[in-house]
Amino acid sequence: MDIIYSPQAWIAFATLTALELVLGIDNIIFISILVDKLPKDKRETARRIGLSMALFMRIGLLLVLSWIVGLVAPMFTLLGHEISGRDSILLLGGLFLIWKSTTEIHQTLEGGDNGQSSNSKNTLTSVILQIMVIDIVFSLDSIITAVGMVDQVEIMIAAVIVSVGLMMLFARDIGDFVSKHASIKMLALSFLVVVGVVLVAEGFEHHIPKGYIYFAMAFSVCVEMLNIRSRKKSGP
Repeated sequence: MDIIYSPQAWIAFATLTALELVLGIDNIIFISILVDKLPKDKRETARRIGLSMALFMRIGLLLVLSWIVGLVAPMFTLLGHEISGRDSILLLGGLFLIWKSTTEIHQTLEGGDNGQSSNSKNTLTSVILQIMVIDIVFSLDSIITAVGMVDQVEIMIAAVIVSVGLMMLFARDIGDFVSKHASIKMLALSFLVVVGVVLVAEGFEHHIPKGYIYFAMAFSVCVEMLNIRSRKKSGP
């Protein structure tokens, strides 16, 4: 009850919710691109399952904060850098994201599978498994941010629930928009390559300020929105 009537708690909750939404943008983009490979009748199911898994994983990680703290202990040395459990997850997740995004870009440029028909490579199960893999990485990043900002686990869990709920509310519209505009999809895939590189750099303890990354993404999106509007005015 003390938390409910505490102004500081509400400020922390609002700030953390906003940050969770920002950190979840790349997650939504990744899910949108993956579900676009499925038939239309399965996309919403995959999207909701993916975001639900993100919610449960983040809450689960919050409930084992002592384990999260233990992940920073060095496990082995790679290329002269001490690698911890957290670093290993970031490295593997970053490499997976780079590989997946590069593969999608290649398929788009070469005119490969456009996701409009179901095939053995893009089943609902395989897409959900890929979403779960990258959810672990994004959840870890999100939880580390939460732990650094707030001390009360209750506030962290509430912020995660609200932020994921808002993601579910807008994920379909974002996914449809990305799917409808080929240039936006290519831009989104390029963002994911950048995010993958950032995760690999973080794994080697080279910290890149996220503000620079998000500003570059926001600026690129604004330019592309102007291009879309210009193309609409000029006609086909």
